Amino acid sequence: MGKRVAVVTLFPEMVETVVRHGVTARAVERGLLELRCWNPRHYALDPHRRTDDRPYGGGAGMVMMYQPLRAAIVAARRMLGGDSRSIHLSPQGRRIEHADMVRLAKGPDLLLLCGRYEGIDERLIEAEIDDEISLGDYVLSGGELAAMVVIDALTRLLPGVLGNEESAAEDSFSQGILDCPHFTRPEEIEGRRVPGVLLSGDHGAVSRWRLKQSLGRTWQRRPDLLARRRLQPLERDLLKEYIGESAEDSESKGTKPG
Repeated sequence: MGKRVAVVTLFPEMVETVVRHGVTARAVERGLLELRCWNPRHYALDPHRRTDDRPYGGGAGMVMMYQPLRAAIVAARRMLGGDSRSIHLSPQGRRIEHADMVRLAKGPDLLLLCGRYEGIDERLIEAEIDDEISLGDYVLSGGELAAMVVIDALTRLLPGVLGNEESAAEDSFSQGILDCPHFTRPEEIEGRRVPGVLLSGDHGAVSRWRLKQSLGRTWQRRPDLLARRRLQPLERDLLKEYIGESAEDSESKGTKPG
């Protein structure tokens, strides 16, 4: 049985698009991923199928109600079975990283709760949610886009999903640093040539070049990632080479390195 993901959302048609194309679509076709959405409107008790109400204490906006959300969660959990993890996609959650995606891919089936409006009745979060996660320090109109990002990212990590099993292991962040530059045919485009080492056939030299570029690109663009990483002697040497080459190149162009 593949990974099962249940999403509680007011906009199921929006979330379901994530499994209609590309890697996630192939995962569904192969039985490696199952996605189902649960709309809390279907569980609302009033004739207008309301899922939100005014906040106690006043203020702008509306708050998603406890009852329809909990009923949808209970129904979704019934499909998932006993062993599942409930996650609320929220700007108040901790920022998710690649290591979290790895854990989600390896862990139990998932229930993703997509908030809307000003938020969700806090009692629902306290009663039903295991964790809250965020994509970053900004606010979206709802949790649907965040849920789609989580589904796409963890699907890539499921065994058998990618054609080349090494692809996920070589992605940016999988080793804690950014990926190296990539090139394909033709060898030259408007005076820009593919680095000679990639044409050499020397696999050891290619591997060394790629690691150096990954370290250097991380140093330039995401130094915070390097600050967390304990560099091995070879990595320190390669990064030193990259920084030196970058300084020489900048000097020749009259610019500052990094």
